[in-house]
Amino acid sequence: MRVVVALGGNALLQRGQELNAENQRENIRVAAAELARVHQHHQLVIAHGNGPQVGLLALMDAHYTAVDPYPLDVLGAETVGMIGYMIEQELGNIIPYEDHIVTVLTQVLVDPQDPAFEKPTKPVGPVYEQQQARRLELEKGWAMAADGDYFRRVVPSPLPQQIIEISAIRLLVEHGVVVICAGGGGIPTAYDKDRKLYGVEAVIDKDLASGLLAKSLDAEKFVMLTDVPHVFVDYGGSHQRPVKAAHPAALMTLDFAAGSMGPKVQGACRFVQETGGQSAIGQLSDLTAIMEGTAGTLICKEVDGIVYGA
Repeated sequence: MRVVVALGGNALLQRGQELNAENQRENIRVAAAELARVHQHHQLVIAHGNGPQVGLLALMDAHYTAVDPYPLDVLGAETVGMIGYMIEQELGNIIPYEDHIVTVLTQVLVDPQDPAFEKPTKPVGPVYEQQQARRLELEKGWAMAADGDYFRRVVPSPLPQQIIEISAIRLLVEHGVVVICAGGGGIPTAYDKDRKLYGVEAVIDKDLASGLLAKSLDAEKFVMLTDVPHVFVDYGGSHQRPVKAAHPAALMTLDFAAGSMGPKVQGACRFVQETGGQSAIGQLSDLTAIMEGTAGTLICKEVDGIVYGA
């Protein structure tokens, strides 16, 4: 079975952890152990987030004033190389030596007229206390939004339209290569009037891009890993309930947070509706059980309505 697994931010950096190389490598080592089990039985394609990493590079970049700050598409490409390298090495240390892993810098086409450019919503970078957030708004002109008890920078998040390197990715997968691609939602690009590609100052939602990747590769299963065991209705509220399984049409009638679970649910439902395959959302430590259908939230057309857990 061909499986696309999208690693959430917790696979690289747990909430509240210092964003240093040692922490990221240790978290990736844990993720690699789970991914290796999937690789034993399936064709594996790996996508991942990069929000904290892009935000850190942007902060570091802003402190070096000898040159203009690098745009988000270039910073995104830098993080894809860094994260891909760590995943390649840690996963490669577990799976058989003769198995191949490769990271593909993935350009993802967006529409420059997408309304998202008028309303930044995508969180990137570390979390800040309110006073820090307000200072950064004034100093750097950043848009900031609440993230629980903290704040994060938000940037435009246009919808992914097409994966430029999809033919090369498909060729690698068909030859048994584990491919790491569409990192951070891919590098946002657009065509100019002369049909030339250029980078776009934005961040594509990784879950929507990963869903497009899974569809484009004819994957049979699309798994999104996060830091909660299920999709929850009324998450954190007095009526919180876990969703064990759902039909995509039924799940899309519910409201989920736009900055966290919303894009995951949207990406999962879109994949199932458009391909007839299965999708699942759950936590990294449950990946083996998610693949077996005994953990996480399963989204498929065979489910009638929504099945809640206790």
